[in-house]
Amino acid sequence: MNRKEFRDLATPDEARAAIDSLSLEGGVERVALEDARGRVLVARLDAELDVPGFDRASLDGYALRARDTFGADEADPARLEIVGEVHAGAKPDVALEEGQAAEISTGAVMPDGADAMVPVERTDTEADGNEVLIRTSVAPGDNVMFAGADVAAGERALGPGTTITPRDIGLLSALGIDEVPVRAKPTVGIVSTGDELVRPGEVLESDRGEIYDVNSYTIAAGVEDSGGEAILYPHAGDEQAEMEEILRTAADECDLVLSSGSTSASAVDVIYRVIEEQGELLLHGVSIKPGKPMLIGRLDDSAYVGLPGYPVSAMMVFRTFVAPAIREAAGVPEPAAATVSGRLARQERYEEGRHRLMPVGLVESGDGETLVYPVDKGSGATTSLADADGLVEVGPETDYLEKGEPVTVTLFSPDVRPPTLFAVGEDDPTFSRLLDGLENPRYLSVGSRPGLRRLRDGVPDAAVVAGPVEPEFEAVELGRWERKWGLVVPAGNPAELEGLADLVDRDLRFINRTTDSGLRSSLGASVADLADERGVDRHDIVDAIDGFDLGLRAHESPARKVIAGDADAGLGLRETADRLDLGFVPIGEQPVRALANPDRTEKAGVRELEAALSDVSSA
Repeated sequence: MNRKEFRDLATPDEARAAIDSLSLEGGVERVALEDARGRVLVARLDAELDVPGFDRASLDGYALRARDTFGADEADPARLEIVGEVHAGAKPDVALEEGQAAEISTGAVMPDGADAMVPVERTDTEADGNEVLIRTSVAPGDNVMFAGADVAAGERALGPGTTITPRDIGLLSALGIDEVPVRAKPTVGIVSTGDELVRPGEVLESDRGEIYDVNSYTIAAGVEDSGGEAILYPHAGDEQAEMEEILRTAADECDLVLSSGSTSASAVDVIYRVIEEQGELLLHGVSIKPGKPMLIGRLDDSAYVGLPGYPVSAMMVFRTFVAPAIREAAGVPEPAAATVSGRLARQERYEEGRHRLMPVGLVESGDGETLVYPVDKGSGATTSLADADGLVEVGPETDYLEKGEPVTVTLFSPDVRPPTLFAVGEDDPTFSRLLDGLENPRYLSVGSRPGLRRLRDGVPDAAVVAGPVEPEFEAVELGRWERKWGLVVPAGNPAELEGLADLVDRDLRFINRTTDSGLRSSLGASVADLADERGVDRHDIVDAIDGFDLGLRAHESPARKVIAGDADAGLGLRETADRLDLGFVPIGEQPVRALANPDRTEKAGVRELEAALSDVSSA
């Protein structure tokens, strides 16, 4: 199989034009009224009856002839004979003559002979209950809703293209319409490709390189938000025959097929071959980042778009190119443009010469200015979008953005608001619990040293730092606490480890934390102390520990390697060992501090954090 090369990448405008050339419409269907909310009418609906269909009283009171009240007032009321009662939902059994009135309920049919009604508040009844005193005069039609006053038979009720709202449901109900013709939702078949994918809820075999399927569910949610109907199909493996079978099935049943993965220039990526052989390939490769390996074409009678496999790339391409086409086919209007202007919180370099969709987050400075910072952990990191508020489009001619440069952010939804507190730093269970009590925080676990660097650059409000790591710039300490650290070992400590020296002197497998971690810094200090005790170079100690250079990012990760049997010991916290029912060999304690940007100490979110930390620090 020849390797597919990307040549002559299409522009974003050419990609949009290719998608616009596809037919995604799902036709027309009739739906029950209770299922019609949010659907789009395809034909005009006219009233087939008057609403209301009869003259009815607007208030509780007395139906009467208006001329019998002329001249009546508080001092000189009109005296009328009560000849009956009319209740809502009942046919009147009385007809009024001169000098007569009938007690009537709100919404009841006006009796024959009556042309007005008087509210009960402007009346009195005689003791015997046979007469009513009317203390106001009324004109014909007062307090009466005549037949057709709301909607008259033959009037236009709703027009084609109307998106049916709850108030429209009320109108249709009043007209007695129980079924409406609407534009059928485009059906969108979703196929995630790759032998390594497993559905959430199923058993994951990480040692085989399996990962949970992210794209199927995020793309399906995007389809539903855009007005389409998502249908999930089984995963397609990397063999052409299997992939072709699933894609053809989806094409037979859906208006649009969306696949993710198997679109890049690789010998095992065969989707483009399926489209070329079984349909029509309109485009392969777009000059955009993320999203370069996008496919657009037709498969049988269905439209087809191939999205990249990495979740961030897949969702960015979907939002930018596919969602608008689904909305167009569904008749759903484009969402109101939600943009925010701000200034770039740090400089950003980009020299690839492609149109870039850059995920960004928002944070408010101390004086309330909106700052914008890139949130990009790579296309394979699903949290790049979860941690972002919107995107900034960067043209292919731009290779450098200055700190402080004004930018426009397209928000992922109109209700996005900056977090009340934006903090970064050490992965710590105590701080994670503390965040649960704050109003709307955002925390990026990047490690102690990167957290300090970001705080120095003025992006976050605060940073959490653990161990012997000191800032070389001004920062305000909001609070601190201690945590016990050491070696996390299997339950019962079967290898009978007593301390760091055992890792040096015995044949044991160790799992470390990354150099960005505060735990790694404390371990480094203990290694230096052990080297001094033995009169050897620090590197001799490091070289003797099997696995010292293998560092994992999160505080539980080494412990989970111990659980899996991949290590005899891992660097970790006592709290982690206790939570996971593992053994623990203590080495020391380290301080954890929350440090604030001096310019942000008066922010409400920072003050809220400081108050919460006072309870932790005093515990």
